Amino acid sequence: MKYFSSVTQHVRCDPWSLLGKNLLHKADIQIEGTRPWDIRIRHPGFFKRIMLQGLLGLGESYMDGWWECDRLDIFIYKFLAHKLDEAVPGNFRDILLVLSENIFNRKSDDCHGSVFVNEYDIGYDVFTHMLDPYMQYSCGYWRKGATLAEAQEAKLKMICEKLQLAPGMRVLDIGCGWGGTAEYSARHYDVYVEGTTNSTEEQKIAQSRCQGLDITIMLEDYQDLLDDKFDRIIALGALEYLELKNYQNFFKALARCLKPDGLFLLHSTGSTELVSHVGPWLNKYIFPKGCLPSGQQLVQSIEPYFRIEDWDNLGTDYDKTLMSWFEKINESWPSLSMNYSPGFRHMLEYYLCSSAGFFRAGKIQLRQLLLCLGGEGQII
Repeated sequence: MKYFSSVTQHVRCDPWSLLGKNLLHKADIQIEGTRPWDIRIRHPGFFKRIMLQGLLGLGESYMDGWWECDRLDIFIYKFLAHKLDEAVPGNFRDILLVLSENIFNRKSDDCHGSVFVNEYDIGYDVFTHMLDPYMQYSCGYWRKGATLAEAQEAKLKMICEKLQLAPGMRVLDIGCGWGGTAEYSARHYDVYVEGTTNSTEEQKIAQSRCQGLDITIMLEDYQDLLDDKFDRIIALGALEYLELKNYQNFFKALARCLKPDGLFLLHSTGSTELVSHVGPWLNKYIFPKGCLPSGQQLVQSIEPYFRIEDWDNLGTDYDKTLMSWFEKINESWPSLSMNYSPGFRHMLEYYLCSSAGFFRAGKIQLRQLLLCLGGEGQII
């Protein structure tokens, strides 16, 4: 109690702390308050650290236990809803902007790099506790489901219906992960699915999951795709792996693989602003490459090869999905704690809850696009 008292006294007097406290007050966020979104500071250097180190300082200080918040998702949402990202000093605004680039990329053991490093290396056991039975590491469709499992199955059904899948069709699943989308499509719509992944671990798990179905799981990148033609293409969370400069190569490669009357469903996150890089915290703890394109950037990359037939925004669904993952991790922590440190848990909480806050504030979106061939200047 004496230590916490000295921290509180420091916050009252330190110039960094006074600046931060005044900004938080504008968003109705109190220090040592009693409401779920108020924060508790456990280290006197908290404000100085995040002002000087940006995103890395904000995230790692939470992981180190320098500050606490019962509802981190509400804290981030309120900060953005009151436009404090536009009022704070430059480096702190960059923290919040880069947080919006927090995209849910699967763990990979190849050229994409490991998603988590050192003691924060995530294992498949965490995903099995966090995700639904179809192992969907992307948002569910909550307007047709009351639980995570129902929302994810509703998402898969919606995708298959948008693509108008019919028996005998050949479907390409880019970045197929652990094979849940391929399994659902083949089992319920009697189609052949060829899934691609860059991860040997994912390939083995997906092959085991899809055994007995008309599914092939390939260890390859989109750049390795031949000119084999498919009736339908699905890409759930695949675009997030790429740098912006590679977008047109990605769409060009998929255009070559789609039959003239085919359909392509793209399920991807994006920003309301131009974001072309990720920050140091995400680079260190989540994924090493990628960006969140604005709508304009995405359209400019698509239009040379495809025509946009339909565009849905599902950001509110991702908010609910993230919080559901967070709840499942909390429920499962007693068993997971035997293999993971408290620091890992703080990292995962920060990742999921802060991302939910950004979706809730409308700073990032989940876009689901239905595409067909017909872009100007495409080379097929």
